[in-house]
Amino acid sequence: MSSRRPATAPDFLLSRAHGSVRTQGAKATFTDPWDAVDALRAREVDMVVGALPFDRSAPAALTVPEHVIREDGPLEPHSHYRFGEGSHLNARVCGLDPEPHEHLRRVEAAIETIRQSKLGKVVLARAVDIAFDPPVDPLLVAARLIDRSFNRDGFIADLTPAGREKGTMLVGSSPEVLIKLQGSTVTSYPLAGSAPRQADPDRDAAVGHELRTSAKDLTEHRYVVEHIEQALAPLCDSLEVPDGPELTQTNEMWHLATPIVGQLTDPDTTALELALRIYPTPAVCGTPTDAAEALISTAESDRGFYAGAVGWCDSSGDGEYMVAIRCAEVAGDGTYARAWAGGGIVADSDAEAELEETGAKLRTILSSLGL
Repeated sequence: MSSRRPATAPDFLLSRAHGSVRTQGAKATFTDPWDAVDALRAREVDMVVGALPFDRSAPAALTVPEHVIREDGPLEPHSHYRFGEGSHLNARVCGLDPEPHEHLRRVEAAIETIRQSKLGKVVLARAVDIAFDPPVDPLLVAARLIDRSFNRDGFIADLTPAGREKGTMLVGSSPEVLIKLQGSTVTSYPLAGSAPRQADPDRDAAVGHELRTSAKDLTEHRYVVEHIEQALAPLCDSLEVPDGPELTQTNEMWHLATPIVGQLTDPDTTALELALRIYPTPAVCGTPTDAAEALISTAESDRGFYAGAVGWCDSSGDGEYMVAIRCAEVAGDGTYARAWAGGGIVADSDAEAELEETGAKLRTILSSLGL
C-alpha cells in the first residue's frame, strides 16, 4: 500500500484556508509534550508536529520532522488520491460503541447528574468502527475529508510515536481552532452549540437562527469561551472577546463560534504550550474539567486522540493547533478505523436531540467513505 504512495505523501499535515504545513520523516519524537516545549524554547529543534491525546496523562505523538513544506492556502490532495489507483476504497460499518440506545441512556444519566451536582457540562461521544477491504491508505481518507470540507480543513498525524502500530494515523477535518500563534498575536476560534444542516434552504436558515438564539446552546458556548479567556488573560497584555458568538457552518453542521484575539506578554511563549494550557476545552470535555473528565472516563471507552489536539509549532513559537474532532484513527495496516463524534450535555439538554447531533457529526466521516 505505502509503496504506491506519491513521493510527496506527508506523515503530518495541517490544511487550512489561510495556509498549510506538511512534513515528512522523523529526526526525533516526544511522548511528553512539555519536553517538546523545552526543546522548542531552547531552539534545539526547528519544529514539532503531531497530536495530543484527550487524556493528558497518556503519551503524545509528537515528531521533529526531517522535511517541512509550508504553502499559502489549503492543501490540494494529490491526483493519486482523487483519480488514480489510490482513489478507490471499500468500507463497511462493523461496530458501534455504544449502540444508539445505550448512548441515549448515558446522555439521560448525564443530564440527571448535572442537575444534581456542580457539574455544569459534559461532552459525551460515541464511536463507529469501520472495516476496509482491501486495506485503505489513511491518506486517502484524509484527502476525501479535505475535498469535502467547507473550508478545506484537514489533518494527518502519525501516531506511531505514542506506541501505536507502525503507520497508524489520525486523520480528520476539524473546523475548530484551539490556538493559533503568529508573532505575539494569539487567536482561538472555539465552537460549541451545534445543529444539523437541512437540505431545504428555508428550513436550514431557520435551524441556524434557532441555534443562534437557543438559551441552551448559548450557555454551552459560554462555558467554552470563559475557559479560554481564563487561560489566556494572564498571559496577554490585551485580549478581545466578543460579547456573544457568531454563526458558522460546515457542510453538515451549524455551529456557534467566537473569535478570540490577544497580544501575548512573553515573546518566548510557544503555540504548543498555549495548546497544553487550554486543552481539553469544555467544547470537547466539559466543566469543571476534572469532574467532566472523570465522568467521561467512567462512561466511555478510551478516546485515544479524539478530542485532543493536532498541530505544529516552530522554534520561533509560531504554530497552530486544531481540536481533534470530525476524525478517525486508521490502523497501520489499513484494515480498520474508528471514528468519533460527541455532543455537549447541559442541564436542559434533550437526549434525543443529542443523539441526532452525534449522528450528523459522524456523517462527516462516513459520507467521505461512501457510507
